[in-house]
Amino acid sequence: MPETIWFREDARPRRPRLSRERIVEAAVALLDAEGVTGFSMRALAARLRAGTMSLYEYVQSKEDVLDLALDEVIGEIETPARPLPWRDLLTAQLGQSRAVMRRHPWVPALTATRPLLGPNALARSRLFYAALADAGLDGPVLTAAVGTLSSYVNGFVAAENTWWQKVRTPAADAEIRARVAGHLDEHADELARLSRVEDADFDAQFLLGLGLILDGIEGRLRR
Repeated sequence: MPETIWFREDARPRRPRLSRERIVEAAVALLDAEGVTGFSMRALAARLRAGTMSLYEYVQSKEDVLDLALDEVIGEIETPARPLPWRDLLTAQLGQSRAVMRRHPWVPALTATRPLLGPNALARSRLFYAALADAGLDGPVLTAAVGTLSSYVNGFVAAENTWWQKVRTPAADAEIRARVAGHLDEHADELARLSRVEDADFDAQFLLGLGLILDGIEGRLRR
């Protein structure tokens, strides 16, 4: 009698069952590679070598996965090990936020489309609100201050990411800036004198802009 599969143990390695943690890890990697527009449950399942329907044992929808992935990368922002003055705390936290958004360019688009209610996002919000409340802000002014800081970082990094996706290299960046400076010299000399289009130091620009906002908050506190 010929050998039959029913008489043998299946020797193929069994794929471990999925978990929400594995799904989120794969979702972050897929978003890093393809962005929000290239994200789908089918593509996520393919990355996990699983059936698309098997994902729905762990999440109800694509939006669930996006919420979980976003909160996961927000968790990359470290909580300070010791108390800091409010201004130092916010500068450090927002600098880390920028770094996270540079590593994961899809983050600004998602933060603008959903409430941030995951555990990591809530921990960060508590930190921000408490720092500014302890400094002396309250009510609508406190809410506006937090919103302004968040909008500044999201907007700055969204523009920064878009710029580098198109320009790609420092050499190309320098060439474009030189051409713009030459054009201003020829057609708008008063703007050429005032602007600094040759300044490609995004780190310094980010800190200068953030400093202006914090100066405004500090001035409000003095009043």
